[in-house]
Formats: sequence, structure tokens, C-alpha cells
Amino acid sequence: MLLHDYLHFHAREYPDHPFAEFEGNTLSYAEAESWANRFANSLLASGLGKGDRFSWISMNCVEICLMFFAASKVGIIPVPLNYRLAPREWAYIIKDSGSRALFCQSDLTGAIDTVRDELDDIESFIALPGPQTSATWQDLQSWMGDDESRPIVAIDPAEQCYQMYTSGTTGLPKGAMLSYSNVSNNIHMAAISAAVGIRAERNLMVAPIYHAAAALTMMCMVACGCTLVIQREFNPVAVVDCMESDGITMITMVPAMIQACLVHVPDIGERRFPSLRLISYGASPIARETLQQAMEVFGCGFSQGFGMTELTCVATTMTPVVHDRAVSSSPGLLLSAGRAQVGTEMKIVDDDDQEVPPGTVGEILIRGPQVMMGYWNMPEPSEKTLKGGWMHTGDAGYMDEEGFVYIQDRIKDMIVSGGENIYPAEIEKALFEHPAIVDTAVIGVPDDTWGETVMAFVVLKDGAELELEEMQAFCRDRLAGFKIPHHLQITDEIPRNASGKALKTVLREPHWEGKERRVS
Repeated sequence: MLLHDYLHFHAREYPDHPFAEFEGNTLSYAEAESWANRFANSLLASGLGKGDRFSWISMNCVEICLMFFAASKVGIIPVPLNYRLAPREWAYIIKDSGSRALFCQSDLTGAIDTVRDELDDIESFIALPGPQTSATWQDLQSWMGDDESRPIVAIDPAEQCYQMYTSGTTGLPKGAMLSYSNVSNNIHMAAISAAVGIRAERNLMVAPIYHAAAALTMMCMVACGCTLVIQREFNPVAVVDCMESDGITMITMVPAMIQACLVHVPDIGERRFPSLRLISYGASPIARETLQQAMEVFGCGFSQGFGMTELTCVATTMTPVVHDRAVSSSPGLLLSAGRAQVGTEMKIVDDDDQEVPPGTVGEILIRGPQVMMGYWNMPEPSEKTLKGGWMHTGDAGYMDEEGFVYIQDRIKDMIVSGGENIYPAEIEKALFEHPAIVDTAVIGVPDDTWGETVMAFVVLKDGAELELEEMQAFCRDRLAGFKIPHHLQITDEIPRNASGKALKTVLREPHWEGKERRVS
């Protein structure tokens, strides 16, 4: 199956069904198909051909959704970028990808112009609708032609569909190459695990669509003929208002978004969400108290997913049924990332890639039809990551007897203190239980005696206070002594990347300057 086949089918069979609603305007499936054909034919007319790449920088909008399907029609590969990056970070990805055209949100064109001299391969600079900050760009409407015919290009499902760069917590981002088959298979996995109703869903898109999870969610909704209700960016009040009054049935958020809705909407407990049936979340840990409060407030099913860009999106799922079981009788399951998606294999291995017994921490390996083709122009990292046909995630975790996976941490974030391996995520989960803490991240800092000791960064609720000794006493009943943080820093915000993952390199940097950090 090819990505654009889904759009074409629903536009043919249900042309008047709403494809998307955005800022007061509604686009039907027939209109979406027409726009996608025009965009695809315009890519060809501009000189791009099958296998070429173009970059895209924008907040959420209808166009970013449609361009994936349009590019799919002609085998041209989109490279969506995080609009929050700095211009030089954009320039690196654009150059690394070999993009020949750049589509950019109009008010960001001026920022791109500061690095324009570095973008030698870009032949066309096209600005999306809106107030422009640069006069040297062609606007999208004048660039697009009027040819609404369906382009005919021979495409194999094994060929590349799009390229997403790892948001990365260390090093330079890598371009994950995802095939049509990767995407289609992960769409089907997501639709099955979320029990998506054909044409029945109204999915609120607030997570950034340049990101793997939001993009796959969007594609899954279109594959099922559903309606996208798009918000340009996340605002907790706007999200809650929309969920309450616009018939929203599904939404995908990271835990920080869920927390923001609970904290920043004063009357959240009085709201009612009669149409809402599912909130999907993932990308970072969530406090058990926050999750349980959200389940009570929103009164719908919850689903968690674990995945990464290299896996198209998702490899595991914890379904609403398991959430209900966890709340009623097995609270420990709330710490799980669920079990393998349909058609997906998972195992936990030691340093020699030998499978370890249940309950033993090791690296999480994944095999399935959603695993990427490899990294763009990086044969050695690709071979290492995909060794033996398994995706080596770099995540440490363990699996229980039922197949539930418990993420411990990134292997590179493991703390080695006095010869003991300490996984920060285990400490973070304990700290999340403290009533004063709303967010946290844990790192290892240098210590002359132990090599490394544990340091906790925490964000407190408004008006709350917390001393180191109090935090240590709280942890003492929950953690082994060597895992209890020796240091505490109160902060206003935990730095996170676009995926919601804590940027622990940023937190570690001032403590490890001039020192070499070794992780066994």
C-alpha cells in the first residue's frame, strides 16, 4: 500500500466528508485530493523527480498534512523540520538531506535568509501563506500550478516515502529513511491498537506534525477517512475548549501537555467531554498521580505508546483495557510501556545481544515491518543499529512474564556509582510520586569517591518548597540507598527536545566540563 492510496480512496468514495478543519475553514476529502494533485504536479514541473528531496518548516497547518500525501504520489521525499530549531540547525539538516526545494512558514523566511548562503543545493524557496518577512521568496500559490490530474508514477512499496531526522539528545541528528511499507504497516498497527472507527473519528492535532508520532497519527486518521481538527500549536485552554465543544473523539499528547491541561485550566474538573473516547500519550514518563487525575477528569480511555523515529512511530502499546486493569488491581502496570504492537517482535538482550530472562535489565531490541530502511548517508551507524535484522534502540529496560516492557532509561544516560548501574528513569518515577513535584530529570554528576553520584532536577508546583533532606527521606522508602539523589536543583523548567525527552546533555554539561564521562 502507498500512502497516497488512502487519500485517493476516501476522496473518490466519500468526496464531501471533511478531511480537515483549521482556523474556521473546512476542507473536504475531494478538495484535499485536488490540492495534493496540484502540489505533486507542481513538484514535477519545478524539476524535481522521483527520489529527490525537499524540506518543509512550519507549525501545524493543513498544508503540512497534505504535502506528505502529495509527495507520495510522485515518489519525491519530504523532509519535515522542527520549526523551533535555530537557523544553523535547519541549515545542517537541509544540506545533509540533499533537499532541492524548501517550503517555509512565511514568518520564518527571514530566519532562513540568515543562512541562505549555505544552502547551495536549494533551487526553489517557497513561502507558505501568511505575512512574509522576506521579499526574496516565491509564495506557495504562485508556485503551484492548476493541474489537478492524478500523476502516474511507478512506485514500489519498498522505496522511501519520507525522511525524518532524529530529534536526538546527543550529537548531530540522523536522517531516518522510512519506506512506504514501513509507514503503511505502522498505520495499520496504530489503527488496530486504537480501534480507530472508519470515518467516525474527529482527531485533534496539537502535537507538532513534523514529529514522528503526530505525523503517523495524522496519516492513520486519513487512512481511515476521519477528520483532522488542526490547531497551529499547543495551548492548554484552546485544547480543552475544543475537546469539550467540537465533538473531538481522539487526541495525542505528550505527558507535559496533559499536565498543562490539568494545571492551567482552572475549571477543568467541571468540564465534560461526551465525545472523547481516547487520549494517546508517550515520549516521556508521566507521574502516576497525573495519569490517574487525567483519567478521572477526561473520563475516557487512555493508550500509551513507546517508539522512536527509526520505528516510523510506535513499537509497543498499552491499551485502554490495560489502563483500566492497572487502576483497578495492578497499579504497577502504569509504569509499563505496554506490549509489542501487532506484527512486532521485541526482546531484551545483554552486551552480546543474547536474550536475558524476564525481569533482567538489558537493551531493548525490536523487529517488525515498521523498522526503518536505515540512516541517510550513514552506512556504518545503519549497520550497527540494524545489526542482525533487529533495531537496537539504545534504550534499557526489562520485560515481565506477560510481555510488558518497562523502560529504564537510555543506555548512555545510565549512571555508574561505586560500580552500581543506576537508571535515572527509576529515580524519576519515584520522584514523580512526591506531591510537590510536577516534572523532574535525573543525571549523574562527577564524584571523587564514587565516580558518579545522582543529581535531581525538579520543577515544583506553584507555592511548593522542597529541601534536599526532605526529598531524600521521601526516596528512602522507594529506592535503594545508592540510588537516592545526593544533589537537588530546583528549576523552572526541564529542557526537553521536540519529542518531550529531557535534554540530559544540557543538564550534564556544566558538571562534566573538562571531565571524561565513562558509561560501562
